Amino acid sequence: MIELDHKPLPPAESTRIARSEDTNYGLFIALSILAIWAISLIFLVSLDVDKLPVYWIVSAMLWQTFVYTGLFVTTHDAMHGVVFPKNRKINNLVGSVAALVYALFSFKKLSEKHWQHHSHPASELDPDYHDGKHKNFFAWYWQFTKEYWSWTRLLGLMAIFNLVTHTLHIPDANLTLFWVIPSILSSVQLFYFGSFLPHKEPKEGYTNACRAKSNQLPVFWSFITCYHFGYHQEHHEYPHVPWWRLPEIYKLNQGIS
Repeated sequence: MIELDHKPLPPAESTRIARSEDTNYGLFIALSILAIWAISLIFLVSLDVDKLPVYWIVSAMLWQTFVYTGLFVTTHDAMHGVVFPKNRKINNLVGSVAALVYALFSFKKLSEKHWQHHSHPASELDPDYHDGKHKNFFAWYWQFTKEYWSWTRLLGLMAIFNLVTHTLHIPDANLTLFWVIPSILSSVQLFYFGSFLPHKEPKEGYTNACRAKSNQLPVFWSFITCYHFGYHQEHHEYPHVPWWRLPEIYKLNQGIS
């Protein structure tokens, strides 16, 4: 039997934190992320990149990557029903929109795979796990990408790219720099902080039932790296807690006041 490497939260604490579902804050955060992504993308693709210094372009790409990651984290929280627990239809609608604009994903199919991951973390039944042999970052990422690959989605994204280019007359460079590349980089960011680091098997083997560990980053850097996805053990133990409350769980688990 696998033992937890720390004491679980007292029921009262878990219940208190779960009460966040009684507010509209989760919906506000989700809609804000969607709005920021849309406004940022519209602004960036309207710029004349030939007149911009390289450091500005790189900074904008990194920013857009961060916002794209927020889209998927929003989809993820919707899969757990914590974007708007008061109304599951609205919750799923927000998740569906976020998944669609992220990369034409099906919210329903993503949900099925994600709950399979939670049911069988870091095992051969986990769609996010490696194949058991190729455990290094690049091989695992390749396996991860193949699991979610779809020629239909790729053709759809290519069609959107060409449609936007020819109808709205947005330069290919703008779409590539601020839409295509950031979306790809965000997948790397999500994989590294949400799968590779937390579910990579330690030398001493897994030490808890969720077969995951959390990073030791301060709250600010945890947010910057991946919207607190790095507090991954806490997420698996308390999947009803939205991403923006994971630091509270992490601090309680670590005995940090």
